[in-house]
Amino acid sequence: MGKIVKVILDDLPHHPLHKMWLELAEKLAKELGVELEVKKEDYVFAMEHGDTDDLGMTWLPQLFVQLEDGSVKLVMSQFPFDPATGKSDPERAYKEAKTRIGEIERDP
Repeated sequence: MGKIVKVILDDLPHHPLHKMWLELAEKLAKELGVELEVKKEDYVFAMEHGDTDDLGMTWLPQLFVQLEDGSVKLVMSQFPFDPATGKSDPERAYKEAKTRIGEIERDP
């Protein structure tokens, strides 16, 4: 697929989990040694590159990576919750994002 050159967070600053999304994006960008771009409520970007519902509507926040060829790949569109507590789970989010990034990096 190519080398990851940027982490992109399409953010919704007033979202209840905004801070967790931002911390995740910052951590991933730092570990990958790449730039972090934070878009603010760019629904067109999310519709072009992210998840949408059955009516074609999208939601935010969503997390992406950009590859050296300019293509954009979705990393995460839903922040995971701990099934036992029902609370958002930053550690699970990090593990899921790392797994997805690994899949993107291995995809020929």
